Amino acid sequence: MHALEVKNLTKHFNTVRAVDKASFEVPEGSIFGLIGRNGAGKTTTIRMMMGIYLPDEGEVNLRGVKVGQEFKNKVGYLPEERGLYKKMKVLETLLYFAEIKGKNGRDVHKKAEEYLKRFELYDRRLSKVEDLSKGNQQKLQFITTVLHDPEFVILDEPFSGLDPLNTNLLKDIILEMKERGKVIIFSTHLMDFAEKLCDHLAMIDHGKIILKGSLKEIKAKYAQKNVSLTYDGDISFLKGHPIVEKIENFGNTTGVRLKESNQTQQLLKLLVDRNVTVKKFDANDISLQEIFIELAGTDGVNTEVHHA
Repeated sequence: MHALEVKNLTKHFNTVRAVDKASFEVPEGSIFGLIGRNGAGKTTTIRMMMGIYLPDEGEVNLRGVKVGQEFKNKVGYLPEERGLYKKMKVLETLLYFAEIKGKNGRDVHKKAEEYLKRFELYDRRLSKVEDLSKGNQQKLQFITTVLHDPEFVILDEPFSGLDPLNTNLLKDIILEMKERGKVIIFSTHLMDFAEKLCDHLAMIDHGKIILKGSLKEIKAKYAQKNVSLTYDGDISFLKGHPIVEKIENFGNTTGVRLKESNQTQQLLKLLVDRNVTVKKFDANDISLQEIFIELAGTDGVNTEVHHA
Protein backbone atom coordinates (compact mmCIF):
# COMPACT_ATOMS: atom_id res chain seq x y z
CA MET A 1 0.00 0.00 0.00
CA HIS A 2 1.11 3.56 -0.63
CA ALA A 3 1.59 5.99 2.24
CA LEU A 4 -0.35 8.70 0.41
CA GLU A 5 -2.60 8.69 -2.61
CA VAL A 6 -3.57 11.88 -4.39
CA LYS A 7 -6.65 11.36 -6.55
CA ASN A 8 -7.90 13.81 -9.19
CA LEU A 9 -7.13 16.95 -7.19
CA THR A 10 -8.54 20.01 -8.96
CA LYS A 11 -8.49 23.66 -7.90
CA HIS A 12 -9.76 26.80 -9.62
CA PHE A 13 -8.96 30.38 -8.70
CA ASN A 14 -11.66 32.42 -10.45
CA THR A 15 -11.38 31.24 -14.07
CA VAL A 16 -7.86 29.82 -13.76
CA ARG A 17 -7.54 26.07 -13.27
CA ALA A 18 -4.41 26.00 -11.09
CA VAL A 19 -4.44 22.22 -10.63
CA ASP A 20 -6.18 19.91 -13.09
CA LYS A 21 -7.07 16.38 -11.95
CA ALA A 22 -3.68 15.73 -10.34
CA SER A 23 -3.17 12.08 -9.32
CA PHE A 24 -0.06 10.37 -7.96
CA GLU A 25 1.04 7.91 -5.27
CA VAL A 26 3.70 8.39 -2.61
CA PRO A 27 5.24 5.04 -1.53
CA GLU A 28 6.11 4.29 2.09
CA GLY A 29 9.63 5.21 3.21
CA SER A 30 10.43 7.18 0.07
CA ILE A 31 11.61 10.61 -0.94
CA PHE A 32 9.01 11.93 -3.35
CA GLY A 33 9.54 14.97 -5.56
CA LEU A 34 6.78 17.15 -6.95
CA ILE A 35 8.66 18.95 -9.69
CA GLY A 36 7.89 21.60 -12.26
CA ARG A 37 8.54 25.19 -13.21
CA ASN A 38 7.46 28.10 -10.98
CA GLY A 39 3.70 28.61 -11.22
CA ALA A 40 3.05 25.04 -12.42
CA GLY A 41 0.72 24.20 -9.51
CA LYS A 42 3.13 22.62 -7.00
CA THR A 43 2.28 24.82 -3.99
CA THR A 44 -1.47 24.65 -4.65
CA THR A 45 -1.25 20.84 -4.77
CA ILE A 46 0.69 20.74 -1.49
CA ARG A 47 -1.79 23.12 0.18
CA MET A 48 -4.64 20.83 -0.83
CA MET A 49 -2.72 17.83 0.54
CA MET A 50 -2.32 19.74 3.82
CA GLY A 51 -6.00 20.78 3.96
CA ILE A 52 -5.10 24.49 3.70
CA TYR A 53 -7.06 24.69 0.43
CA LEU A 54 -10.16 22.59 -0.11
CA PRO A 55 -10.07 20.98 -3.54
CA ASP A 56 -12.93 21.61 -5.98
CA GLU A 57 -12.65 17.92 -6.85
CA GLY A 58 -10.62 14.93 -5.73
CA GLU A 59 -9.22 13.67 -2.45
CA VAL A 60 -6.06 12.68 -0.60
CA ASN A 61 -5.90 9.31 1.15
CA LEU A 62 -3.55 8.39 3.97
CA ARG A 63 -2.92 4.63 3.87
CA GLY A 64 -6.29 4.08 2.24
CA VAL A 65 -8.32 6.49 4.40
CA LYS A 66 -9.28 10.07 3.49
CA VAL A 67 -6.95 12.50 5.27
CA GLY A 68 -8.14 14.47 8.27
CA GLN A 69 -6.74 15.88 11.50
CA GLU A 70 -4.79 12.67 12.14
CA PHE A 71 -2.64 13.38 9.08
CA LYS A 72 -1.92 16.96 10.20
CA ASN A 73 -0.69 15.63 13.54
CA LYS A 74 1.78 13.34 11.75
CA VAL A 75 3.17 15.99 9.41
CA GLY A 76 6.01 18.47 9.55
CA TYR A 77 5.25 21.12 6.91
CA LEU A 78 7.65 23.75 5.58
CA PRO A 79 5.56 26.22 3.58
CA GLU A 80 6.90 28.19 0.64
CA GLU A 81 5.83 31.41 2.38
CA ARG A 82 7.91 31.14 5.53
CA GLY A 83 6.33 32.45 8.72
CA LEU A 84 8.11 32.89 12.05
CA TYR A 85 7.36 35.22 14.96
CA LYS A 86 9.98 37.91 14.43
CA LYS A 87 10.16 39.10 18.06
CA MET A 88 10.58 35.61 19.53
CA LYS A 89 13.99 34.24 20.37
CA VAL A 90 15.46 31.36 18.38
CA LEU A 91 15.38 28.55 20.97
CA GLU A 92 12.05 29.80 22.31
CA THR A 93 10.62 29.57 18.77
CA LEU A 94 11.68 25.93 18.42
CA LEU A 95 10.22 24.91 21.79
CA TYR A 96 6.98 26.80 21.07
CA PHE A 97 6.40 25.06 17.74
CA ALA A 98 7.29 21.66 19.22
CA GLU A 99 4.76 22.22 22.02
CA ILE A 100 2.02 23.01 19.49
CA LYS A 101 2.72 19.54 18.08
CA GLY A 102 2.49 18.02 21.56
CA LYS A 103 6.21 17.68 22.26
CA ASN A 104 7.84 19.29 25.29
CA GLY A 105 10.24 18.53 28.14
CA ARG A 106 13.94 17.82 28.43
CA ASP A 107 14.25 15.55 25.37
CA VAL A 108 12.89 18.07 22.91
CA HIS A 109 15.02 20.84 24.49
CA LYS A 110 18.13 18.67 24.02
CA LYS A 111 17.16 17.83 20.44
CA ALA A 112 16.55 21.52 19.66
CA GLU A 113 20.05 22.39 20.90
CA GLU A 114 21.55 19.54 18.83
CA TYR A 115 19.86 20.84 15.66
CA LEU A 116 20.99 24.41 16.41
CA LYS A 117 24.58 23.20 16.79
CA ARG A 118 24.36 21.21 13.58
CA PHE A 119 23.08 24.24 11.64
CA GLU A 120 25.64 26.53 13.35
CA LEU A 121 22.88 28.54 15.03
CA TYR A 122 23.61 27.58 18.65
CA ASP A 123 25.41 30.86 19.40
CA ARG A 124 22.30 32.69 18.12
CA ARG A 125 19.84 30.72 20.29
CA LEU A 126 18.98 33.80 22.40
CA SER A 127 18.82 36.19 19.41
CA LYS A 128 15.49 37.43 18.13
CA VAL A 129 14.33 35.83 14.90
CA GLU A 130 14.23 39.24 13.16
CA ASP A 131 17.97 39.64 13.81
CA LEU A 132 18.85 36.52 11.80
CA SER A 133 19.81 36.62 8.14
CA LYS A 134 17.29 35.26 5.64
CA GLY A 135 19.30 32.03 5.24
CA ASN A 136 19.43 31.52 9.02
CA GLN A 137 15.69 32.12 9.31
CA GLN A 138 15.23 29.47 6.65
CA LYS A 139 17.37 27.01 8.65
CA LEU A 140 15.36 27.80 11.80
CA GLN A 141 12.10 27.22 9.95
CA PHE A 142 13.37 23.85 8.73
CA ILE A 143 14.24 22.81 12.32
CA THR A 144 10.72 23.76 13.48
CA THR A 145 9.39 21.49 10.72
CA VAL A 146 11.25 18.37 11.84
CA LEU A 147 11.88 18.87 15.58
CA HIS A 148 8.71 17.05 16.69
CA ASP A 149 9.84 13.95 14.74
CA PRO A 150 6.94 13.76 12.27
CA GLU A 151 6.14 10.65 10.22
CA PHE A 152 5.65 12.76 7.09
CA VAL A 153 7.77 15.75 6.11
CA ILE A 154 6.40 18.06 3.41
CA LEU A 155 8.83 20.70 2.17
CA ASP A 156 7.79 23.37 -0.34
CA GLU A 157 10.89 24.62 -2.23
CA PRO A 158 13.17 23.83 0.76
CA PHE A 159 16.45 24.79 -0.95
CA SER A 160 15.55 28.34 -1.98
CA GLY A 161 17.82 30.90 -0.36
CA LEU A 162 20.34 28.40 1.04
CA ASP A 163 24.04 28.44 0.24
CA PRO A 164 25.71 25.22 -1.02
CA LEU A 165 26.95 24.16 2.46
CA ASN A 166 23.53 24.43 4.08
CA THR A 167 21.88 22.87 1.04
CA ASN A 168 24.18 19.89 1.55
CA LEU A 169 23.33 19.73 5.25
CA LEU A 170 19.61 19.81 4.47
CA LYS A 171 20.14 17.04 1.93
CA ASP A 172 21.97 14.91 4.52
CA ILE A 173 19.17 15.36 7.07
CA ILE A 174 16.51 14.46 4.46
CA LEU A 175 18.43 11.25 3.66
CA GLU A 176 18.78 10.44 7.38
CA MET A 177 15.03 10.87 7.84
CA LYS A 178 14.42 8.51 4.94
CA GLU A 179 16.67 5.91 6.59
CA ARG A 180 14.49 6.20 9.71
CA GLY A 181 11.43 5.30 7.64
CA LYS A 182 9.97 8.79 7.24
CA VAL A 183 8.07 9.78 4.11
CA ILE A 184 9.51 12.97 2.63
CA ILE A 185 7.67 14.97 -0.01
CA PHE A 186 9.30 18.06 -1.45
CA SER A 187 8.52 20.38 -4.30
CA THR A 188 11.20 22.03 -6.39
CA HIS A 189 11.79 23.67 -9.76
CA LEU A 190 15.47 22.63 -9.54
CA MET A 191 15.66 19.39 -11.49
CA ASP A 192 19.13 18.37 -10.36
CA PHE A 193 18.10 18.37 -6.66
CA ALA A 194 15.16 16.15 -7.51
CA GLU A 195 17.40 13.85 -9.52
CA LYS A 196 19.89 13.44 -6.66
CA LEU A 197 17.33 12.95 -3.89
CA CYS A 198 14.10 11.41 -5.19
CA ASP A 199 13.12 7.78 -5.46
CA HIS A 200 9.74 8.69 -6.98
CA LEU A 201 8.36 11.82 -8.53
CA ALA A 202 5.48 13.52 -10.25
CA MET A 203 6.13 16.23 -12.83
CA ILE A 204 3.50 18.95 -13.02
CA ASP A 205 3.08 21.49 -15.81
CA HIS A 206 0.22 23.97 -16.21
CA GLY A 207 -1.62 22.20 -13.39
CA LYS A 208 -1.49 18.76 -15.02
CA ILE A 209 0.66 15.79 -14.00
CA ILE A 210 2.64 15.03 -17.16
CA LEU A 211 4.89 12.28 -15.78
CA LYS A 212 5.01 10.15 -12.64
CA GLY A 213 6.67 7.03 -11.29
CA SER A 214 10.01 5.86 -9.95
CA LEU A 215 13.01 7.92 -11.04
CA LYS A 216 14.80 4.76 -12.15
CA GLU A 217 11.98 3.66 -14.48
CA ILE A 218 11.42 7.15 -15.85
CA LYS A 219 15.10 7.57 -16.70
CA ALA A 220 15.33 4.10 -18.23
CA LYS A 221 12.34 4.85 -20.45
CA TYR A 222 13.62 8.21 -21.71
CA ALA A 223 17.33 7.38 -21.82
CA GLN A 224 17.16 5.06 -24.82
CA LYS A 225 19.09 6.49 -27.78
CA ASN A 226 20.43 9.24 -25.52
CA VAL A 227 24.05 10.05 -24.64
CA SER A 228 25.07 12.42 -21.86
CA LEU A 229 28.33 14.04 -22.91
CA THR A 230 31.00 16.23 -21.30
CA TYR A 231 33.79 17.31 -23.63
CA ASP A 232 36.34 19.91 -24.75
CA GLY A 233 36.44 20.95 -28.38
CA ASP A 234 34.00 21.68 -31.20
CA ILE A 235 31.03 19.38 -31.79
CA SER A 236 29.16 21.64 -34.20
CA PHE A 237 29.78 19.03 -36.95
CA LEU A 238 27.20 16.79 -35.20
CA LYS A 239 24.38 19.21 -36.01
CA GLY A 240 22.51 17.77 -38.95
CA HIS A 241 24.65 14.61 -38.94
CA PRO A 242 22.74 11.54 -40.27
CA ILE A 243 22.94 9.63 -36.95
CA VAL A 244 21.95 12.57 -34.70
CA GLU A 245 18.31 13.42 -34.00
CA LYS A 246 18.96 16.43 -31.73
CA ILE A 247 21.46 18.08 -29.40
CA GLU A 248 20.65 19.92 -26.17
CA ASN A 249 23.27 22.01 -24.38
CA PHE A 250 22.92 22.13 -20.58
CA GLY A 251 26.00 24.18 -19.73
CA ASN A 252 28.15 21.55 -18.06
CA THR A 253 26.77 18.63 -20.04
CA THR A 254 25.34 18.07 -23.51
CA GLY A 255 22.55 15.63 -24.34
CA VAL A 256 22.82 13.94 -27.75
CA ARG A 257 19.77 12.06 -29.00
CA LEU A 258 20.63 9.45 -31.64
CA LYS A 259 18.32 8.16 -34.35
CA GLU A 260 19.03 4.52 -33.38
CA SER A 261 20.09 3.04 -30.05
CA ASN A 262 22.91 1.00 -31.66
CA GLN A 263 24.75 4.14 -32.86
CA THR A 264 26.50 5.05 -29.58
CA GLN A 265 29.88 3.56 -30.58
CA GLN A 266 29.65 5.31 -33.94
CA LEU A 267 29.09 8.63 -32.11
CA LEU A 268 32.10 8.03 -29.85
CA LYS A 269 34.30 7.23 -32.88
CA LEU A 270 33.12 10.41 -34.65
CA LEU A 271 34.11 12.51 -31.63
CA VAL A 272 37.53 10.86 -31.27
CA ASP A 273 38.22 11.15 -35.02
CA ARG A 274 37.47 14.90 -34.84
CA ASN A 275 39.92 15.34 -31.91
CA VAL A 276 37.17 16.17 -29.42
CA THR A 277 38.39 15.45 -25.87
CA VAL A 278 35.69 13.24 -24.36
CA LYS A 279 35.62 13.69 -20.58
CA LYS A 280 32.40 11.80 -19.91
CA PHE A 281 30.34 9.65 -22.25
CA ASP A 282 27.27 8.03 -20.69
CA ALA A 283 25.31 5.97 -23.18
CA ASN A 284 21.63 5.48 -22.38
CA ASP A 285 21.73 8.23 -19.77
CA ILE A 286 19.53 11.30 -19.57
CA SER A 287 19.07 14.04 -17.02
CA LEU A 288 15.73 14.91 -15.49
CA GLN A 289 16.26 18.38 -16.93
CA GLU A 290 16.32 16.91 -20.46
CA ILE A 291 13.19 14.85 -19.82
CA PHE A 292 11.39 17.90 -18.48
CA ILE A 293 12.35 20.02 -21.48
CA GLU A 294 11.27 17.24 -23.84
CA LEU A 295 7.84 17.05 -22.17
CA ALA A 296 7.17 20.64 -21.15
CA GLY A 297 9.40 22.80 -23.35
CA THR A 298 12.04 25.29 -22.25
CA ASP A 299 9.72 28.20 -21.45
CA GLY A 300 10.48 29.32 -17.90
CA VAL A 301 12.44 26.20 -16.96
CA ASN A 302 15.29 26.63 -14.51
CA THR A 303 18.38 25.51 -16.37
CA GLU A 304 20.92 26.81 -13.85
CA VAL A 305 23.45 24.27 -12.70
CA HIS A 306 23.27 23.70 -8.94
CA HIS A 307 25.68 21.44 -7.15
CA ALA A 308 23.51 19.46 -4.80
